[in-house]
This record gives sequence, structure tokens and C-alpha cells, in this order.
Amino acid sequence: MVITKPTTFEIHATFDATSIETAVVCCSDGRFVGPMDEFLRRALGIPRYDCLAVPGGAACLAGHFAAWREEEAATFQLKFLIEMHALHRIVLIAHPDCGFYSKRLRLFGSEIEEQQRRDIVTAAHRVRSLAPRLEIDAFVSRRLPAGMRFEAVKV
Repeated sequence: MVITKPTTFEIHATFDATSIETAVVCCSDGRFVGPMDEFLRRALGIPRYDCLAVPGGAACLAGHFAAWREEEAATFQLKFLIEMHALHRIVLIAHPDCGFYSKRLRLFGSEIEEQQRRDIVTAAHRVRSLAPRLEIDAFVSRRLPAGMRFEAVKV
């Protein structure tokens, strides 16, 4: 079976040019996009957001030697979004079973969640150094038998 890709496609949703005001720093793992998006919309009331999605999410802003290139790039990108879109809020989200932590940082089991919580706090301090006026919220998500739970992390 051959799947043909369209050469053009039109969307008739209107473009909303109003400011987004919020950016989300999260892992690029697509398995968690749906639950995260629902959490942002329903629990936090954030219908639209700029998304900085990189492997490990906030871990790339936590000073890991193994991620110094990513930290430099993510910092540059985040500064750009803060300035260009006049952001007021940053939301940091970590997810379970993150390959960045197991493959790149070589952590396993409960070590991953413990490190994610430390990394989110460190990343929040890094973001504050870029723009002290920003509101920063942080969450660690956990899988449930039927869905996900998002737990606030004090930053």
C-alpha cells in the first residue's frame, strides 16, 4: 500500500496574532504531547503556548556536562522567545521514562525522578537569571493506569 502525501493542504482556522505570553519547556518525546497539552489547557488554562521541546526538557538547563551544547542552544532559544514574544510565564514539565535521563545521564529507576526534581529547580533558577520578572511553574508528570498525573514542584 502506497500512502500519498498531499502537495498542498489548506487549514481554515483563523490565525490569532495576539501574544502567547507563556512558553513551555518540555521533552521532545511525542508520547507525552497529548496529555501535556490537555493538562496545560484544562488545569492551567493555557490554550496556546510557545514550546521549547528538547530531549530531557528542563534537564538541558540544569548544568549537566553531558548536555552543555543543548544548554547553550536552549538558553539562546529561550532568551529569544522571552524577548520577541514578551513572555510573562514559563512552565517546566518533566515526564516519566525519559530516555535523556537513562541513556544520556545513565540514571535508572527512582534516580530519574529524583534527578528530574533537582533539575527542574536548577532550570528554574537558570530561567530566572535570564528574566527575573517571569512567573515560573514546574511539574513532574507520572503515568497512571488510565492517564497521567501532574505534580507541582516548588521552584
